[in-house]
Amino acid sequence: MCGRMVLTRSADEIADAFEASSNLATAQLAARYNVAPGQTIVAVRMESDTGRRLVDLYWGLIPFWAKQRESVKPMINARSETAASKPTFRAAMTQRRCLVPIDGFYEWQRAGSSNGQAKGGRIPAVPHYFRAPDRRILAVAGLWESWTDRQTGEVLESCALLTTQANEVVGAIHHRMPVLLTSRDWELWLDPGGQDSDRVIPLLGPAAPGALEAVRVGTYVNDARHEDSRCIEPVE
Repeated sequence: MCGRMVLTRSADEIADAFEASSNLATAQLAARYNVAPGQTIVAVRMESDTGRRLVDLYWGLIPFWAKQRESVKPMINARSETAASKPTFRAAMTQRRCLVPIDGFYEWQRAGSSNGQAKGGRIPAVPHYFRAPDRRILAVAGLWESWTDRQTGEVLESCALLTTQANEVVGAIHHRMPVLLTSRDWELWLDPGGQDSDRVIPLLGPAAPGALEAVRVGTYVNDARHEDSRCIEPVE
């Protein structure tokens, strides 16, 4: 799964990287070193009138068909292998795809485990930060939904991140990783006319060899209230 991320770029940097426009809500972005589920994150999606646009989305997808927000558990991740067939994600896979810009993401290696699968308790043991070796911005494949409160009329736009089998670098720590799309795949993924999910499923594999490097970091990052650059400081 992917449960914590880093994004330190300005709205202008993100907009330039994705050839997107920005709205007022994302005009001022603070560097965020420990983005957690339940928070607002930046995403890139295709708008019918403006093309690619930066938007704010709640991290934790609420299905459009939910009668009450409290009646469903927000989904922070969606398995790429099954998302097209799951009721929670099926419509979004065909109509509401997005990209989530990040600097990198964290995974925790549990005690006595080489890839995060072994038993031994739920307490994270050794956190690792995964980033591009050249520090370029990364794009996670995401799905978004719009949910309307039937009593108040409030509209909540939310998203989930797609995950896949880990590549060699991430696999040493955890068996899953976020789906990272290269720039050549962004247009197809965001295409609002590409409603046949079979067209995009081939894009949803592990990151290529050399796409990521792992940095062991300290347990300071374990607390989601810690949001400064100490989260990504390497430790021996």
